Amino acid sequence: MNTTYTWLDWSVFAAYFALLVWITWYFSREKANNTQDYFLGGNKMPIWVVAISVLATSQSAATFLGGPDQGYQNDLTYLATSLGAFIAAFFVAIFLIPKFYKNNVSTVYELLEQRFGAQAKRQAGLMYLMGRVFASGARLYMAALAVAMILFGNIEASSVVIGILILTVVGLGYSVKGGIRAVIYSDAIQCAVYITAALFVVYFLYSAIPADFGQIIDALNNPHDRELSKLTVFNFNVDFTSAGVFNIWSALTGFVLLNIAAFGLDQDMTQRVLTCKNAKEGSKAMIWSVVMVVPVMALFIAIGLLLYVFYQRPDLMATDAIGLVQSFEGEKITVFMSYILNEIPSGVRGLVTVGVIAAALSTLNSGLNSMSSVLVQDIYRPWHESKNKGTDPSHYVKAGQAGMALAALALSGMAILCFYWQQYTDMPLLAFALSVMVFSYSGLLGVYFTVLFTNRGNKHSVLSALIVGFTSTLLFQPYILTGLANLFAAPDLAKINLGFTWQLCIGTLAAFITCCLGHKLPVSEIESKQCVA
Repeated sequence: MNTTYTWLDWSVFAAYFALLVWITWYFSREKANNTQDYFLGGNKMPIWVVAISVLATSQSAATFLGGPDQGYQNDLTYLATSLGAFIAAFFVAIFLIPKFYKNNVSTVYELLEQRFGAQAKRQAGLMYLMGRVFASGARLYMAALAVAMILFGNIEASSVVIGILILTVVGLGYSVKGGIRAVIYSDAIQCAVYITAALFVVYFLYSAIPADFGQIIDALNNPHDRELSKLTVFNFNVDFTSAGVFNIWSALTGFVLLNIAAFGLDQDMTQRVLTCKNAKEGSKAMIWSVVMVVPVMALFIAIGLLLYVFYQRPDLMATDAIGLVQSFEGEKITVFMSYILNEIPSGVRGLVTVGVIAAALSTLNSGLNSMSSVLVQDIYRPWHESKNKGTDPSHYVKAGQAGMALAALALSGMAILCFYWQQYTDMPLLAFALSVMVFSYSGLLGVYFTVLFTNRGNKHSVLSALIVGFTSTLLFQPYILTGLANLFAAPDLAKINLGFTWQLCIGTLAAFITCCLGHKLPVSEIESKQCVA
């Protein structure tokens, strides 16, 4: 393993962290005086930078390392899921964003308050917070694992914890004071950094393959280890298992729901859209982010396709097969991580390391601000105002900063828990944590579809729907099915393998039916604002 850094690598590190210091200083000059400024940027953010921020928020270190793995092991079918993203973006632009702006909300869950009361808003906000702690904490763990491998050459507890703390402190340090404005502009810069790193990797990988472009395309069209071309984009096979989650049918169903939830119901991304001047500009920013995600994901998948040629086609490499080691101190790693650790040229290693950090930070700081906005606007502020009238608006800005620190503590704690749990149990916690937002999405989708398309539901059925959505998805997890199979002596249960997109469809339907079972309460029984969404 070659993890030696040269002076050029350290120069890249120095330039990157100098850039972060400048970001912190520049975007902290303008003080946020109220939560409208701190959480929504005063509704003055340009369309282009919001679009890039939404793109960066949807990416992560998992994308940076997992995208190439998708290309290496499979093909381009992941890009077909963009069809679902476009359908979802237009749905959210038509049905949700106008309502958010019309009702002047700062979190997406305030819309539920106006229909079902403050209790429903709190319940949805808590569901989001729980999902975000697990999902973002696990992504932070994955990024810290990569940072520990690259920086320290090991994945010992102390190295991983230091990696977690480095990412958390840096992410919190340059975003806590400037609020969402600093987060959005820094997202754009971080996005540029990790895309630049990916472009350099493509260049060096392509240069390392002694074959022309036509030979590489032919090798990908006619792989030795599978029937389908690795350049396949649309897979029309009907497959409901986890192996078929990227087929066209999944893209047009589960991925539509997944992206409706991500763009319209997940405060992490929707908050960026709400920083635009009006609903029209917010919708444009969101749609442009979907347009941009296609070439970005294609870039990371292309790295995987080139890695396939690099490792699996010695005939094109004009040499013996290059040894691929996908294990590091007993930990299974992605093919891209293996390439970084063992093959990447000196001088590029620093840039790729910075790319991993940038991808992690662009997701981390977004989660910190959005979690803080829900903590303050949906939970703390209503409680505080019920006891203290006429509070200075700046008080809630300070509360928002404290909320970001609390969120950082929760995410770093979850990341550390992921490390130790992975060491001492066979339970696939990491797989659960990476997909846990789907569990939260099921209930939220069911509740919001009830709000948008029916006149049913109340605060009691909202809570029931959130629980049913979460539980429905949880029951399809392999480790739960195995436990149920043993408990009820029904081995066939353990054989069920339903892709997460179909789990989301079933969970959403179950939550929607549950929420609709509740009768609309009289106006006098609704706890807060009585404006029907």
